[in-house]
Amino acid sequence: MNKKWEYYEAQEEKVEEISNKFNVSKLLAKILVNRDIVEDGEIKIFLNPTRNDFYDPFLMPDMEIAVNRIIKAIENKEKVIIYGDYDVDGITSTTVLKKFLAERGLDVGYHIPNRLEEGYGLNKEAIEDIVNQKYTLMITVDCGISGVEEIELCNKLGIDTIITDHHEQLEELPNALAVIDAKRKDNKYPFRGLAGCRSCF
Repeated sequence: MNKKWEYYEAQEEKVEEISNKFNVSKLLAKILVNRDIVEDGEIKIFLNPTRNDFYDPFLMPDMEIAVNRIIKAIENKEKVIIYGDYDVDGITSTTVLKKFLAERGLDVGYHIPNRLEEGYGLNKEAIEDIVNQKYTLMITVDCGISGVEEIELCNKLGIDTIITDHHEQLEELPNALAVIDAKRKDNKYPFRGLAGCRSCF
């Protein structure tokens, strides 16, 4: 199969202007230009964002349900486990969420599948093991959106599940307590390109 590379035409004057004005490298200035981030205000927000510059996370379906369930777990000191993925955003997501929950007083476990033995996504053996360890809430990060059968097993075995993912949904959403994914078909969150580590709160 022949492939054709496509690339942006260089706008060297604009790159030079942004590089000098904001004291950034030409490489970063070129990235900004290629992404059409060229207005001063947009550039300032991109380089130094604050919490006020983020979109409202509650525009994502099920966010309120997920937050309320996590608050309940914190208040009741429940056993919570994070089910991650073995790639870079899965590991990063697991780390970010584990740190966040630990700072709120939870002793949180985690499961990152063995790539060769378990493969990608949720698997039934791991879920059964999680249930046997008496976890009451499982939060997935960077996986779960396609785990319809696995989530049904969670429901059958009595563990609540919150899915946070950033992959495309299939026709059917898993029947989890909450499914947080900016690529859900009913999503109102303005930016669909979140990585796993940004989808998990």
